[in-house]
Amino acid sequence: MKEEKNPLVILTGPTAVGKTSLSIELARRIGGEIISADSMQVYRGMDIGTAKIRPDEMGGIPHYLVDILDPDQAFNVVLFQQKAREAMEKIRSHGNIPVVVGGTGFYIQALLYDIDFSVHEEGEEYRRRLTLTAREKGAEYLHARLAEVDPEYAASVHFHNLKKVIRALEYYRETGQKLSDHNRQQKEKESPYNFVYFVLNHDRQILYDRIDRRVDRMMEEGLLEEVKGLADRGYTDDLVSMQGLGYKEFFACFRGEASLDQVVDRIKQETRRFSKRQLTWFRREKDVVWINKGDFSSEEEILDRMIRQIEEKGIR
Repeated sequence: MKEEKNPLVILTGPTAVGKTSLSIELARRIGGEIISADSMQVYRGMDIGTAKIRPDEMGGIPHYLVDILDPDQAFNVVLFQQKAREAMEKIRSHGNIPVVVGGTGFYIQALLYDIDFSVHEEGEEYRRRLTLTAREKGAEYLHARLAEVDPEYAASVHFHNLKKVIRALEYYRETGQKLSDHNRQQKEKESPYNFVYFVLNHDRQILYDRIDRRVDRMMEEGLLEEVKGLADRGYTDDLVSMQGLGYKEFFACFRGEASLDQVVDRIKQETRRFSKRQLTWFRREKDVVWINKGDFSSEEEILDRMIRQIEEKGIR
């Protein structure tokens, strides 16, 4: 007899599309609890720049993987998988459905298909050596080394994305296997969950306008003061947390290398580019249900559509 898979609902989409409010009502209607799939909302004290949901906005729905680390602690996909699985077990023990909400597609994929990244998250000494090499000889040099051993993966990652380049080189050194081959094998795995994977989207110009307005609202709410407070506490721009959008850009202002207006414009521009990369990622994913907001007259209609999909999968 085939073992019944545990239920899982995913709601993702580009930044500023409106996932948060929709996720609260969806969780309420299906008996769900929310797991954040956001690589930045895990950090305490980083609230405005991450558009973190406030306790009074949660509507009584439990949220997991929010405010669990200090900014000087590194967060990665392996830790996300571990914490998300723990949260899922707790949610199921309550008799409820895990609802994964957030825009970090890499994390969602890793959880959904139980992809094994543990091997190439080790080897700190080799990682430090590669980082030093990149500083001395440039990121392009390290990228060229990757292209020699794994040209397919090198073609998929920009040389500026040093973290991924180093990860791929480290994996090849430890296993003798190309990371591109490993990822392909992992993606062919069947998901251990009975899931529905929703991607919320909107017209590009509307989305870009929403991004610009949200950045302006963040500035009004005190984003500059939030980042300055973190810097004053000793959190430097080489930390994983401070590399997040809406944080790293301010350090140029603090050093006198850019004006505040230039920083705000840069955040808007980089966030728009980020939303485009998010959509590119989601379009590559399989078994995805696209929800285009422009096709619906109200959020109520969107919820009705989503709940029908969930019921068709036998999740409720």
